[in-house]
Amino acid sequence: MVGFFLILAGLFSLCGAIFNWNWYMNHRKARFIVKILGRAGARIFYGVLGLGFIILGSLLLLDVIQ
Repeated sequence: MVGFFLILAGLFSLCGAIFNWNWYMNHRKARFIVKILGRAGARIFYGVLGLGFIILGSLLLLDVIQ
């Protein structure tokens, strides 16, 4: 069940990065990353984070890791 939620969170983060959603990048928690890395760097960061969540969630769902 945790794996499923990690995959959903990863997809959400990945979509926010790919589609460059203003409301996503202007969120108070994301502004710190945008300020440090710039908008393009933040998009890369959130894209990689999303991919990591998707991979981790998939591994959990497939019982590769517990």
